[in-house]
Amino acid sequence: MISVTDLRAGTIFKDNGNLLQVLAYEHIKMGRGSANIKVKVKNLRSGSTTEKSFINGAKVDDLTVLKREYQYLYKDEDNAYFMDPQTYEQISAPLKAIDGSEFLKEGDSYSISFLDAEPLSIILPPKVVLTVAETAPGVKGNSATNVFKNATLENGLTTKVPPFIGIGDKVRIDTRTGAYTEKA
Repeated sequence: MISVTDLRAGTIFKDNGNLLQVLAYEHIKMGRGSANIKVKVKNLRSGSTTEKSFINGAKVDDLTVLKREYQYLYKDEDNAYFMDPQTYEQISAPLKAIDGSEFLKEGDSYSISFLDAEPLSIILPPKVVLTVAETAPGVKGNSATNVFKNATLENGLTTKVPPFIGIGDKVRIDTRTGAYTEKA
């Protein structure tokens, strides 16, 4: 058992038979009385997110989760497929369990959390480098203000980029928001 005051972003625990991962944690103490702990959690099996409240001192079931590196191979409509680089064993993970599955790149390695033999979540890097596949040409003289144009990336994602970015340029994209951060 783990105290709810020890829950932090990324912690995985079991509550009412559901496997939950903490996305956000908030400790609220108002006046007299006990404190409340509010956590925003993601159900790792269904992919849904909810908010839960606990009173201070409550306990939840702690889980032992193993993390291992796997190489991304490909995906279909429902699953993404990975390979263990040491044993060449292949596993599949449901796409609904992967936040940001559009950022997976073939051949890259990702850390996967496991409970027994079941893959729970995939940890993406905070930023990825992608190639611009399609964008409009830049217009001269638009540098006085913060002007952006649409660009389609190699993975099919559309994002806003500065006017100096052209087709074939490599850009760094934030995997949490899908926004352009810098030219790579």
